[in-house]
Amino acid sequence: MKHAILGAGAIGGLVGTALSSLGEHVIVVVRPERLASYPRSLALERPSGSGVLTAPAKAVASLTELADVLWIATKTYQLPSALEAVQLSPGCVVPLLNGVDHIAVLRARFGRERVVPGTIAVEAEKIAPGRFIQRSPFVRLNLAASGEPLLGAVVGRLGNLGFTCHFIPNEQTLLWGKLCVLAPFALVTSASGMNIGEILMNGAWKEKLISAISEACVVANASGAEVDALKLQTSFDGVPPGMRSSMQKDLVAGRELELDAIGGPIVRGGKRYGIEVSTTVKLMAAIQEKTATR
Repeated sequence: MKHAILGAGAIGGLVGTALSSLGEHVIVVVRPERLASYPRSLALERPSGSGVLTAPAKAVASLTELADVLWIATKTYQLPSALEAVQLSPGCVVPLLNGVDHIAVLRARFGRERVVPGTIAVEAEKIAPGRFIQRSPFVRLNLAASGEPLLGAVVGRLGNLGFTCHFIPNEQTLLWGKLCVLAPFALVTSASGMNIGEILMNGAWKEKLISAISEACVVANASGAEVDALKLQTSFDGVPPGMRSSMQKDLVAGRELELDAIGGPIVRGGKRYGIEVSTTVKLMAAIQEKTATR
């Protein structure tokens, strides 16, 4: 199949390199000013002992050929401008963005049936154009069950590269299941400046993490998801203790944050359903204060 990658950062690069290494045809959509110097192959440095994946990829500034699958891995605030580079509607659109609100935006653009919601959990970084590092020992890729007829075979092959992949019948469970982990993790690490290991060893910050998880799960279930707060709390026990969130790294580097995309759905859902989400609100306010003074 022909796969196009919109958003050639850490996540898009990881997915594109993995797909190309399996023999899939991969096109990377890059900014026009970077096209001339963009490498003709992608490289992904994997966790210790797993080596480096290298694979060919064609770089374009505008998607003017039909792709079977368009994988979108931009930051949420980059999505509107990035979509301007997509000139032809692909057969299938798989967004791997943070949050939940982008699904409605993409379905308004491409049609409901073409959009297969997805989530990915991995710690990765782009170190140079076309060069990426996977830092976490895991890659968890979940997709809506509607995509299984088209994507089942290739997703199954990603398992050979260490990906853990599942097709989830309930889209709300798929999207909120990630957000209920991501949002508390991102907000608490960013507000505290600590990694996850330090947070779990600090009583006050661990309590805030647990409270934020609980708030997110109540909103998620009110939105039609089926998530278990206790199960999500225990999932942090297996996270590498030195792990930091992407939002935390962006905050330190002075980059724009996905604060609204990650925390906003919980706050708005709290207002919509009359659910108390004060921990989430306070964490977001603390992060906003940090951005105002950096």
